[in-house]
Parts: sequence; structure tokens; C-alpha cells
Amino acid sequence: MATLSQWVAGARPRTLPSSIVPVAVGTGVAVGIGAPVWWKALLAMVVSLALQIGVNYANDYSDGVRGTDTEERVGPLRLTAARLAPPEQVFTAAWACFALAGVAGLVLVATSSWWLLLIGAVAIVAAWYYTGGKNPYGYRGLGEVSVFVFFGLVAVAGTAFVQLGYVPWQAWVAAVPVGLLSCAVLVINNLRDIPTDSRTGKITLAVRLGDTRTRRLYLACVAGAFVIALAAFPASRWVALVLLAIPLAVPPLRRVLSGQTGSDLVLGLGETGKLQLVFGLLLTIGLSLGALG
Repeated sequence: MATLSQWVAGARPRTLPSSIVPVAVGTGVAVGIGAPVWWKALLAMVVSLALQIGVNYANDYSDGVRGTDTEERVGPLRLTAARLAPPEQVFTAAWACFALAGVAGLVLVATSSWWLLLIGAVAIVAAWYYTGGKNPYGYRGLGEVSVFVFFGLVAVAGTAFVQLGYVPWQAWVAAVPVGLLSCAVLVINNLRDIPTDSRTGKITLAVRLGDTRTRRLYLACVAGAFVIALAAFPASRWVALVLLAIPLAVPPLRRVLSGQTGSDLVLGLGETGKLQLVFGLLLTIGLSLGALG
């Protein structure tokens, strides 16, 4: 029987900035325009966090029962593969999180627009079939695409929409660097797992690209986030606050570009999460301070 601390570790808290940041940035857009609805922002955060934790447990379950996670794998604790919890309990935890996201989402649907119901349903299906089902798209190199769409474009734009009633152009633009840093988290995670994923038939984008090109992709995601944020709002001195996050980009970039592997990239994953969180909060502050002019 897994302990509470093991269940928390199984939720992979280092990945949670990917769900926190887009909601914060979407709310920053609403604040900058002058029409935030705080209770809707809170519900959007519940939806995003529940989906993220749900997909983490779903991955734990699916990779565990499929045998993709082996004893050779380094990285976060895996409840199923380590036999700390029965697979059915991890399965139930995943769907409990999806149910929570669904309930919070239904409140937003009822107070915003019914077409959001379709988006929410697609998000839950995408969360499950990332590594679940007979032909998971995460095993076909499409994980980064899904992360960019759902934890970038959809989460930022959706958060802005439920508060404003429409999606301003600033939300779409701000979603791009947010999505890129979410991709960077997945890229460094999958870079670490290239050796084991290759042997078990999990053909992630990192496996397709190979070690060297995956490291270049990580650099492109991180650098692109800064460049696009600054280029999108050239007249804003406030969005330039994201430059304060550059020192946090140095350690993980050094790890990736110097060829580090294994447990060193586990540390890099945590560093990337910190970069993503600080970058996102600085971007949120910049947008909130009227940087939308």
C-alpha cells in the first residue's frame, strides 16, 4: 500500500508548473484588460491541475501495465511499476482527477459557453490516450504537440475566455511561450528516457530525433519562449520582466547542452519546472500591469 508521500511523488509535482502557469497567464491577460473574474480563475486552476495530475497518474498506470517502465528507468517515482500501489488504484486515482476536472469544468461551462464542454471532453480523452489505449499517441512522437496545444493555447485562451467572454489576441500570443516551456519540460523528460524508451518500443519525439537533435530542440523551446514573449509585446517594458528568469535557464541549458544524462537530467527537469514557473509568473505580472497596449 502506497503512503501519502508516495502518492504525492507519483503525481510528479515537478511537472505541475505546466498547469499553473497557463492559467496564471490567461488571468494576467484578463487583469490587464481590466475584467478579471477571480472565482472563474480559481476554477480554471482546479481544472488545469486536476487534468495534469490525472494524466500523470494515467501515464503511471498505462506505462506500468504495458511494461514500458522498467527497473532501468530513472526519474520520478512510478507507483505501478514499483508495485507500491495496485494498478487499479492508480487507474482510479487518474479518473478521480479527471472527474474533478470535469465537475469544475461544468461550472465554467454553465456560466460561460456550452461549446467549452466539447473542448473539455477532448482534453480528457487526450489526457488518457497520451499513453493509454491500444495505440497511444505519446508512443508516436506526438506528445509535444498535445502539450503545446492543451497546456499552451487551450489553457491560456480558455482561462481568458471564461473571464472575458472572448479571447483577445494577447492571450493567443502569450500562449506560445507558455506552450514552448511546457514542451521543454516534456523534451528534457523524454531526453532522459531515450535509452529505456528505445528498448521498450516507446517511440517518443526524442527517440525519433535522437540525442543530439533533442538537445537542440530543448534549446529552441527555451530560447524561443523568451524571444517570442519579447517580440510579441515590443512596446512593453513590463513584459520585459521575463528577462529576470534568464539566470534560471542557465543550469538546465548547461546540463542539456553539455551532454549530461540520467539522474543529472532529473535535476534538469526540476530546474526547467522552476524556470517555467518563474517565467510564467513574471509574464503574468507584466500582462497584469497593463502591458497589453
